[in-house]
Amino acid sequence: MSDSNHADSNRLGDLAFASLVGSRICHDLISPVGAISNGLEVLSTSNDEEMRQVALELIGNSARQAARKLAFARLAFGAAGGLGEDISLGDAQDLATDLLAEDKRITLHWQAPRENRPKPVVKLLLNLLLIAMGCIPRGGEITVETDGDALVLKATGTKAALPEKTAQVLTGATPPSAIDAHLVQPYYTLLLLEECGFGMDVEQGEDAVIIRAAP
Repeated sequence: MSDSNHADSNRLGDLAFASLVGSRICHDLISPVGAISNGLEVLSTSNDEEMRQVALELIGNSARQAARKLAFARLAFGAAGGLGEDISLGDAQDLATDLLAEDKRITLHWQAPRENRPKPVVKLLLNLLLIAMGCIPRGGEITVETDGDALVLKATGTKAALPEKTAQVLTGATPPSAIDAHLVQPYYTLLLLEECGFGMDVEQGEDAVIIRAAP
């Protein structure tokens, strides 16, 4: 009996891929959900009004953070709104703005038009945003633009650079056995590039990385 999970030695099997994406999303949510749990514990055990107020603020902030991450993941990794339809880049802008709303390290400049594009392209753009965020771990600015059908993201910040392991995944040089919950996101980006029929170029400048994906 053939096993589709082993049909391509250069690709993760379906079950492994789904498991790693699930792990990635759980990793993103564990911190705010854990903070909510801690806040609820304080509310249930403390009578100190000041501590209770701090706990309520922690719960509120963490709940908003978790909701924003879930909404972003629903489109970036999931099937929000169904399959095979055009959706607005404006939806991606709203999700990206919300995701970075409380991140004081990164300023987002979204200059792409609020126009409809095929869903895989919008999903690709959101995943390229995550790649761009990974280029500036010390913080900085990200600019999102379109140039015809091309998607262009510029990440600027101190020692901005595309991480080596991410670059290897995006070029297809990383074997499936080396893909983990951290690297599954650039791996998924590679799959989206192929689905969209796009190629990707990365230009390294001084404290800047420009990512361009185009047919």
